[in-house]
Amino acid sequence: MAEPDAPVAVDPAELGFERIRYEKDGHRATITLSRPEVLNAFDFRMLREIARACEDASWDDAIRVVVVTGEGRAFCVGADLRSWGAELVDNPRAYWKWFGAFKDMHDRLREIGKPTLARVQGIAVGGGNELQMACDLAVMVDGAYIRHVGPEHGSVPAGGATQWLPILVGDRRAREILFLCEEIPARQALEWGLVNRVCAPGELDAVVDELVEKLAAKLPQTMRYTKQQLNWWRDLSWHETVGHARDWLALSMLNDEAKDAISAFLERREH
Repeated sequence: MAEPDAPVAVDPAELGFERIRYEKDGHRATITLSRPEVLNAFDFRMLREIARACEDASWDDAIRVVVVTGEGRAFCVGADLRSWGAELVDNPRAYWKWFGAFKDMHDRLREIGKPTLARVQGIAVGGGNELQMACDLAVMVDGAYIRHVGPEHGSVPAGGATQWLPILVGDRRAREILFLCEEIPARQALEWGLVNRVCAPGELDAVVDELVEKLAAKLPQTMRYTKQQLNWWRDLSWHETVGHARDWLALSMLNDEAKDAISAFLERREH
């Protein structure tokens, strides 16, 4: 990825992304997570590429709306434990650096200065749900589900879930989602306020297109400041907790509970 000399948007082809597809079409930019072989799980480079794409979209005055989606049967399943789990166990310094890329991606997306829409075409697990919650609006296909698994895999879900779920669904439902680690089907996610629309897979693009056109028709500077004001609660909970979470989660890599859970997960994946 080339480093810019000024805050000027470029042709997506110039950015050389490998883990995502970044496209511009009229007033829409689309970021597609493109690691379907691992259900669009985050690795370090993907996080950096999403952040850079958000930065570019924020600089492009022609872009009015940013759509975030995934390729294949998953929207995103969070961190790719297979690629980094073994490296981070017993290595809190490495985990702290990795979480920094995760935090930066979220900050770039949340502070993009224009409306964002999650096109949830498949399952959203862990950090995948945190990614769709970081967007302003979300459309989800029937048959998909949302789930958090951190308490089962040795990771506190403090990369957006503990901060934003109580705002979106209320305290009791947030506790149910994070403590029980059960699947939340699309229709239940809609009822609880986790997403804005649910539709059949064949209707997804039409529903997304309609929302994009409605959002793009609004005044961009007024929308930017409206979003900034609406972000107040999210920003407050995020900034008050995420630095502590980064340090605690890094140190938890020395903890037998986290190490055993991650090791067990990796062993299951190998069989």
